[in-house]
Amino acid sequence: MRIECSPAGTGSGEQWVRERFATEVKAYRTRSARAETALIAIIDADRLTVNERLAQLDLILDESEASPIRSDAEQIARLVPKRNVQTWILCLNDVSVDETSDYKGSRNDWTKLVRVGSQTLYNWTRANAYLPVDCISSLRLGVEELRRLDLRRS
Repeated sequence: MRIECSPAGTGSGEQWVRERFATEVKAYRTRSARAETALIAIIDADRLTVNERLAQLDLILDESEASPIRSDAEQIARLVPKRNVQTWILCLNDVSVDETSDYKGSRNDWTKLVRVGSQTLYNWTRANAYLPVDCISSLRLGVEELRRLDLRRS
């Protein structure tokens, strides 16, 4: 497993993901020809819609002359929290949120919330798992993307 995170405090995280996206998709495609491989890209929607951010990623592939993602055949998931990942973290901790507010500076217990939220996300991605009615739409789409992947679970 390899995890690439945008460098903290050195600019826009979403810009860093956009700049690396085509390279990571090409690396995925090269590696997947010889080994079980998956790619999960996480990029905040910020003030865009989820569809606008996904279109932006598609355009990046087009501009780099890479073929579009084939969701039926490739193990590539694009997760787009609206407005930012903190919105998802709070929702996964059963906190009522909306997708227009910026929750980045709203808490100081993010580490604890991430631990609980990651377990909730894992549970929600299980086959036939129930998503609560107040789950925000961008997170629902993210759960669908993760469910589509063929990740080995023990």
